[in-house]
Amino acid sequence: MSPESQDDFPTTMQEILDQIEFKVLKRGEIIEGSVMKSDPDGIYLNIGHKEEGFIPPNEMKSISETEFQDISVGDTLIAFVLRPESSEGPILSIDRARGEEGWRDLQKLMESDEPVDGTILGFNRGGCILEVANVQGFVPMSQLVTIAHENLQPQEESNDSDDDEMMLDGSEYVGKPLTVKVLEVNRARNRAIFSERSALKEQREAQKAELIQVLEEGEIRKGRVTGISNFGAFVDLGGADGLIHISELSWGMVNSPEEIVSVGQEIDVFVLKVDKEGMKIALSLRRIHPEPWDTIGDRYKVDDIVKATITKLADFGAFARLEDSIEGLIHVTEISDSEISHPQEVVSEGDVLDVKILRIESDRKRLGLSIKQAQEGYVETQIEDDQIDEESSEIEDLDDSGPD
Repeated sequence: MSPESQDDFPTTMQEILDQIEFKVLKRGEIIEGSVMKSDPDGIYLNIGHKEEGFIPPNEMKSISETEFQDISVGDTLIAFVLRPESSEGPILSIDRARGEEGWRDLQKLMESDEPVDGTILGFNRGGCILEVANVQGFVPMSQLVTIAHENLQPQEESNDSDDDEMMLDGSEYVGKPLTVKVLEVNRARNRAIFSERSALKEQREAQKAELIQVLEEGEIRKGRVTGISNFGAFVDLGGADGLIHISELSWGMVNSPEEIVSVGQEIDVFVLKVDKEGMKIALSLRRIHPEPWDTIGDRYKVDDIVKATITKLADFGAFARLEDSIEGLIHVTEISDSEISHPQEVVSEGDVLDVKILRIESDRKRLGLSIKQAQEGYVETQIEDDQIDEESSEIEDLDDSGPD
């Protein structure tokens, strides 16, 4: 080697370092390094720089104790550059790195519309604070399904509390998982919005499609009432909702579904119809039990004297209800021993009185009743056949529908 070449060769460590091209670190970038040393006081990483990068304990809180114990010299870690230069070398953060990776993951999840599991951290007045992929986000109360607002109790407010951030006590849910979809990701504003409702909707649609294929008309299923409207009740059969129309809630008259069922109630239902193409399920509650007219002979006999409620008056007589859908006609001639021109001379709607059962025609859903024959001391006389015919004709005029 010539003397000139020897002069060009670096002779000190500083000269060697000066000739090495190091990567210039910038705050906020994510880098990769290998572990040089790891203890509770921090982790030193070889990041290809003239100084080792240092991760202080307060920047690796996201590492569990088990994870920390498994870290060995030479292991690769991802870190976030907090300060490119300091007296201890570049200051790095595993927590921030994981968070940044989390934001990227959330963006991908939002774009792919995939559900993801998060961990509940707490609640405020507006909803649930949720951690997903090491990022804290928010589930508005309107997007919560399994946790109702009524289940959360307000905590005592301090004088300097912010109403918008007033905490609700949902301690029983903290730490539990919640499946959500990502609705919004805004890294610049540090904002992530999630929805449990959207995640469950997709899940329930898949469950409904599966359930509707195996449901059979005529079978009896267990379900839970999830909603009530003026036309009926919705029942969850385990992934799919079916409708019980108000006319199928009871064999008797129903003014409002709330008279029969309540939200949250567990009931058995009869599968009335399954529309696999339209993805609709029609259910019945009343068909769980026999129609009262089919078993009327088990409860009533001709000549029985029973209690009945007057439900409607007509020129030819009065209708009276014995139970639910069991109603009969008291012909005007069977209301009183005295001759009357209209039932209203003797009875009124809502009156409860004793009646005698004269005839039971279960196949035609008709009962012949009498007030006067139920009275003590009544002397029976022969009823003319033409009176019975007249009574039948008058009922026919009502199209077998009974009272309105």
